[in-house]
Amino acid sequence: MKTLKTAMLFGVVLLMAAVPVFARGNNQSGGKDTVGYIVGSREHVFYTLIEKGINDTASGQNIDAKVMDGDLDGNTTSNHISNFVAQNMKAIALSANDPGGTTPAIRDANAKGIPVFTFDCTIDDAGLIECFVGTDNVEGGRLGGRETVRLASPGAKVGLINFDNPQSCLDRRKGWEEIVKASDKNLRIIEVGNYTGDASKAEQLMTDALTQNPDMEVVFCVGDPAAAGALAAIKTAGAKTKIIGFDGNPEAKAAILDSVNGQYWVSEISQNPQEIGKQITEQIRKYLDTGKVDQSVIMIAPYIITKENAAP
Repeated sequence: MKTLKTAMLFGVVLLMAAVPVFARGNNQSGGKDTVGYIVGSREHVFYTLIEKGINDTASGQNIDAKVMDGDLDGNTTSNHISNFVAQNMKAIALSANDPGGTTPAIRDANAKGIPVFTFDCTIDDAGLIECFVGTDNVEGGRLGGRETVRLASPGAKVGLINFDNPQSCLDRRKGWEEIVKASDKNLRIIEVGNYTGDASKAEQLMTDALTQNPDMEVVFCVGDPAAAGALAAIKTAGAKTKIIGFDGNPEAKAAILDSVNGQYWVSEISQNPQEIGKQITEQIRKYLDTGKVDQSVIMIAPYIITKENAAP
């Protein structure tokens, strides 16, 4: 009997010792796996649509989605990651708008055994990420470049409102410049400036650019907030500059279809943010079930919207 009791006690001790190993990263809520998500900023419609895609998909994937706002700030995003790690989330997914700033926190999550996924923007060290889902932003930039070339006359001035921080916007610029510089129209590029994700700053930058270049024929904006700011500046200045936006948000489609605003905002490079939210959530589920994802990088192709196809 003593031998049996000793064996049973030893078995209990082994079981208790094993609990912390399996508890790490295995947070569950009501039978669902709890996953932490960090979107770029809820001030941008694009990210609220990604969040909608996440929430619409999570329940069907047996995931309890905890979504936080990264405020397009590396420190804020890193703090959210650290909090998710402390809460033993089953997985973490984020838009890495500040790749360098968030990599240390992602590395720490990896060290604690929590898988990390990225969407829209990712980091340089792909080894820290299980899967990235986002728009093919270089190709989106190329589409914007082709629209710029189509709309501009030979030798015309064409503007660029850029955003120097997120890799997604740097990729859009890269694709745009590739096409515009290769055009036989010999277009002259005007650096309107870095709008830092702020529509009011984009308006001021565009106002200043039009003061120096009132004959600017086209402006390519790497995000819809930049396009909205440019629209306000162009109308105030009485200019005739055509706008190409990037995101495909509802306000962009409304502007293109509007009888007044559509004279300026004529083209849009559209992403599919809800599909991004859906795909990243489905890949997380697949990884949690099998330890694998369909692909380490999943690119969703952008497309051009004009008045002809902007209506719902």
